[in-house]
Amino acid sequence: MTLLDEKRPPAGPVPPPEAPSRTAPWLRDLALGIRFAAGGGREGWTRTLLTAVGVGLGVALLLTAASVPHMLDERSARDQARSETKISDSPDASAKKSDSTVLRIEASTEFRDRSITGFLMRADGGHPVVPPGIAAFPAPGEMAVSPALGKLLDAPENALLKERLPYKVTGTITEAGLRSPGELWFYAGSDTLTSASGGHRIAGYGDPGPSDPLPPMLIVLVIMICVVLLAPVAIFIATAVRFGGDRRDRRLAALRLVGTDIRMTRRIAAGEALFGSVLGLLIGVALFLTGRRFVGHVEVWDASAFPSDLAPDARLCVLIALAVPLTAVLVTLGAMRSVVIEPLGVVRNSRGGRRRLWWRLLLPVAGLAVFGITGKFEAYGPVNPYPIAGGAVLVLVGLALLLPWLVEACVNRLRGGPVPWQLATRRLQLSSGTAARAVSGVTVAVAGAVALQMLFAAMNDDFNKVTGQDPFRAQFYAHSEIVRGDAAMHSIKEFRATKGVTQVIGTVEAYATKPGTYTDDEIQPTTSFTIGDCATLRELARIPSCRDGDTFVSHPADKGQAGWVDQTARKGKVIEFDTYGRGKPLRWTLPADSRTVRARTDPMGEEHSGILVTPGAIDAQTLPGASTVSQIRIDEDVPDAAEYVRNTAARLDPGMRLATINSVERDRQYASIQAGLQVGATATLLLIAASMLVSQLEQLRERKRLLSVLVAFGTRRTTLGWSVLWQTAVPVVIGLSVAVAGGLALGATLCWMVDKAVTGWWLFLPMVGAGAALILLVTLCSLPPLWRMMRSDGLRSE
Repeated sequence: MTLLDEKRPPAGPVPPPEAPSRTAPWLRDLALGIRFAAGGGREGWTRTLLTAVGVGLGVALLLTAASVPHMLDERSARDQARSETKISDSPDASAKKSDSTVLRIEASTEFRDRSITGFLMRADGGHPVVPPGIAAFPAPGEMAVSPALGKLLDAPENALLKERLPYKVTGTITEAGLRSPGELWFYAGSDTLTSASGGHRIAGYGDPGPSDPLPPMLIVLVIMICVVLLAPVAIFIATAVRFGGDRRDRRLAALRLVGTDIRMTRRIAAGEALFGSVLGLLIGVALFLTGRRFVGHVEVWDASAFPSDLAPDARLCVLIALAVPLTAVLVTLGAMRSVVIEPLGVVRNSRGGRRRLWWRLLLPVAGLAVFGITGKFEAYGPVNPYPIAGGAVLVLVGLALLLPWLVEACVNRLRGGPVPWQLATRRLQLSSGTAARAVSGVTVAVAGAVALQMLFAAMNDDFNKVTGQDPFRAQFYAHSEIVRGDAAMHSIKEFRATKGVTQVIGTVEAYATKPGTYTDDEIQPTTSFTIGDCATLRELARIPSCRDGDTFVSHPADKGQAGWVDQTARKGKVIEFDTYGRGKPLRWTLPADSRTVRARTDPMGEEHSGILVTPGAIDAQTLPGASTVSQIRIDEDVPDAAEYVRNTAARLDPGMRLATINSVERDRQYASIQAGLQVGATATLLLIAASMLVSQLEQLRERKRLLSVLVAFGTRRTTLGWSVLWQTAVPVVIGLSVAVAGGLALGATLCWMVDKAVTGWWLFLPMVGAGAALILLVTLCSLPPLWRMMRSDGLRSE
């Protein structure tokens, strides 16, 4: 057959041509982008690693945040497992003791502002129940301690604590018996503990009792903390995938020269971002797993966790694994729309259309509208978390989107000034978007922190109540159920002899009743009965004269309560003391010559009304159900004066309850949430500092040749250093201004939602100071690389 022969059509029907697949070009271009990212030489790997490290830092923090629910559940489970199962709270529970029951009393203390929790225990039989975390029940004079407490006791400078806990350490509490590795906890054995000295009998462990749910206002706080801490992380990840964008676009222009079209270049760029984000995922997982091994040795704001507690939820891990690469691809494709990549170059720095303002205002306005539609919360009603979280996210993300427009609008109006200022402003005018992205995380973090601080300040009065206590008259309140014959005088003598103590108000206290038979509907008249020396009684009532053997009837300011006191304190009549089933009630006649005095407020903020007697009038050892109370004032200029007081209390009675007298009492749930905010804010600020540093290094690397040219033409290094400072400071100042305005608006709205008045309009000042310190820190850390990049070898080109 030759070319001149007539071609015959093929026999049968001709099949239609196959439609080209849309998936194959996508996969081919993505693979080509991955090849460029993985094999683009030193420059390509540097750019990819910068992106991967930035994404990895964010992923590590996201995995840590995803571990918080599991960590809280594990801590709560261990706390419940060591909760006691009581048999009785009465002083006499001997009828119900068995071979496995244990008599114990709390012996917690403090040491240099650190709380130490502990229990004295005495076995009732040969097979006592053992607390979780220890292998054997401690024998008398022995104790099991947590690892953190063991280290504290072994330190030579903590001899005062060793004196307070003179037991022999024979065991270590394992993870099963501790909430966190930094917890200070101990169990000590005793052979002198009795029900009369305050011990109560328990049958086992694992009965925590009902827990108090979080109030609605605290739920709002928790939701806002989660949003404020995680929003900057998401913005930082979106910023990290755009590292090295200038060089990437120039390389894509070269690809246009060999025949690729616009769509292909975008898909290739998406492939590069996909590779960097996946590598960042792996780096983030590696950072998380590495940091997880050492988390037990790190304690921030008195908070720590076991490595096994940091186990992120599987569903959240899948979400992170899918969301991070998807975000990288979408951000890259969105960024490519603002760049014209042609075969002969990249059109990026020419003046194009101005950024639009109207759509950037939609998100924060929509967020505030969501809050307005949701309305105020009821004091004890249910809280829907989704509108709160959604509204806060809209406001914070809207501030991040508003920042590029503001930076561009401000820097375009900057003219003149010194040479460093002109270099910085000209660079910002050429590429304001890069500078705005670098500080967007700071803006969001500061705005959220300002709103949270305003919310905390508005709620402060609800969770910090004034106790009425007077810490100027006394700093400690001691209570013991061990009463000797001269217990009050003995306690006064011991505490007064303690180093650093200046005054002691020591008393023996019980309750006296009016004898008689009463029906279930009648209330038996009862009043307090206090024994103390004359100096002590003068602190509790206005007594003009006193000597040992005198007795007094102290009236409160309220006449109704004074009448109730007189129903029991009848001069010349018999009063009665309950013996709690240990025989007949003890009776004593109040002398007819007892004087009536006016009660004073004691350091605990209470009016000490009732019957006041001196030791010569009655033997305190005969009073059933009595307790020893001491209110102690110290000289705070004496080092460790508080520790000497605690040691004396432990020597008098290991189970003595020693409390600090404070004028304000903080709610524990509120305090724990505030501590959690401090921990999270610290981690977020560290991430932002790292992200700004990475971004700054990436920008300096992009301008390496330009810096070398400027130095070669005689520009001083200090001039370039100041230009870098101004180039960082100007966008951050604008960002902090946006953050303050947005944070105040968000904080005021949240205060309105919880029906609280705004009490702190100037709380943004510390956050602004932290932001300014962050600028200075990042600039100082970027100076050494800047000096290296200004060498003459930077003029070389491959």
